[in-house]
Amino acid sequence: MTTSTEAPGTARAASETVHPPRTAESGSDFARLAKRISRAGLLERRPRYYAVRFSVVSVLFAAGWTAFALLGDSWWQPAVAAFLGLVFGQIALLTHDLAHRQVFRRRRPSETGGRLFGNLGIGMSYGWWMNKHTRHHANPNHEELDPDVIPDILVWSGKQARESRGLPRFIGRRQAYLFFPLLTLEGFNLHVSSVRALFARGMKRRVLEAVLLSAHTAVYLGALFLVLSPGKALLFLFVHQAVFGVYLGSTFAPNHKGMPTFTGEDRPDFLRRQVLTSRNVRGGHLMDIALGGLNYQIEHHLFPSMATPHLRRARAIVREYCAELNIPYHETGLIASYREALRHLHAVGAPLRRGGRDAVPAA
Repeated sequence: MTTSTEAPGTARAASETVHPPRTAESGSDFARLAKRISRAGLLERRPRYYAVRFSVVSVLFAAGWTAFALLGDSWWQPAVAAFLGLVFGQIALLTHDLAHRQVFRRRRPSETGGRLFGNLGIGMSYGWWMNKHTRHHANPNHEELDPDVIPDILVWSGKQARESRGLPRFIGRRQAYLFFPLLTLEGFNLHVSSVRALFARGMKRRVLEAVLLSAHTAVYLGALFLVLSPGKALLFLFVHQAVFGVYLGSTFAPNHKGMPTFTGEDRPDFLRRQVLTSRNVRGGHLMDIALGGLNYQIEHHLFPSMATPHLRRARAIVREYCAELNIPYHETGLIASYREALRHLHAVGAPLRRGGRDAVPAA
């Protein structure tokens, strides 16, 4: 296992949600934890919670676009764009819960809701994201198997820094300073990746995904350029997507960045693989709302189908159990989590700043 300097402590089919191991490890450390969680009733669905949450987010979505229509060609529209950027982030978090079958137990209603809220609602392909996120859950922070730490623009480890070329090598020198500015482009990147995925092999329900994404794009851009002047429409587009990208990126950034990573065949058992690579973020109910429950990243990775409101109670059980087994359980405040992630990014970029390819810190 390779560990970052600041860290304290085979992919499945694309259409499947990652689930913890079951009968084969009935006597495993994870199985004993799962029994405690089950006895506490924390694997039950919470339909009323999700009914309220979906209703509130839908009202906010409608209110944002109503304000957009009433304001018309006004310079106040960037404020509406910023508000809708936050709402789009909340919709993305709800789509995440649908994908993990936290809302519905069955696959069909989960996929239907995911495509309606994801593809049609915010222009993000449910099928593409499901493929990517499933592989991440199966092998978090594994440099060859987790798509979230495979170098695209940023490098996440010393090995990746040594092998980087082109844009990742150029940006890697100052990637800690560029991380949050780059998130302003993440909203656009999600849309581009969604369209590119339509042409990838193995994409299921390709036509349906394409129709819903096209409908979203046509209505979204049509509304902007019909109501606003071209200059204001472009400004709205940038502010909206920038806020969406920064919010969503800031929600996911604290979860694993700067935590231990794996390479090759170095894969511990399910319990340790999920706990060691994840970081929780402390906070009250406001933090739960802002991060959509992903502040309980350890519990979410151990029990991905657990309804969001149960994660807070599960935390106490999981933390106590990890202490019994002497497994490092890491949680910190929100700002500290960003600090740890940025320090890690800065550390792995050190050899690129020196211009060398040999002395690379462990990452």
